[in-house]
Amino acid sequence: MRIDIITVLPELLEGPFRHSILKRASDKGLLDVQVHDLRAFGLGKHRQVDDYQFGGGAGMVMMAEPLANCIEQLQGERTYDEIIFMTPDGQRLEQQTANRLSMKENLMILCGHYKGIDERIREHFVTLEISIGDYVLSGGELPAAVLVDSIGRLIPGVLNDETSALFDSFQDRLLAPPVYTRPAEFRGWAVPDILLSGHQQAIDDWRYEQSLQRTRERRPDLLDDEA
Repeated sequence: MRIDIITVLPELLEGPFRHSILKRASDKGLLDVQVHDLRAFGLGKHRQVDDYQFGGGAGMVMMAEPLANCIEQLQGERTYDEIIFMTPDGQRLEQQTANRLSMKENLMILCGHYKGIDERIREHFVTLEISIGDYVLSGGELPAAVLVDSIGRLIPGVLNDETSALFDSFQDRLLAPPVYTRPAEFRGWAVPDILLSGHQQAIDDWRYEQSLQRTRERRPDLLDDEA
């Protein structure tokens, strides 16, 4: 999979893709993340990428021309399954969205900044708008990193245990059950006996019941969605 990210602050994305699971995905040749500095497409000698809003109002807006030129150059090199804009008013990122996007071949992500991007880019280029939550950040770079991480870990071969991603929270619209590791007793706090029993079916049943109980207590809305 290849993911191209367009940003005015590429420095913000230097760290997330150079460590841990995403680095492993890159080293294995399973995920290629390329970050593009929009200022390379900026206008004039100052490489301008933003301007004042028509109609007045506080805050600058990312201009249509630099974005269009960057997008079209990338489109000339490959076909994109989705052109994604990270924005607070997009659809909320959920596990099912990450699952679907992880099966794509080429994705492009636009990182907004200032007061956002010229609406004409959204109308004529963007195919999917995603929010990571009902709050506002300084730009789309951190949300883009979250999206890439949620997608990249699902690509077959990225995780050491191929099945582990299948049991993450939200995969079956349930929260994950409690997990324990050695020692079996710590400060008098014991691991549930069932997990030490060796009876896999009983363990699986216990984990399902724990997931259901935790979801009822913490995220009942997930169960309501299933109704």
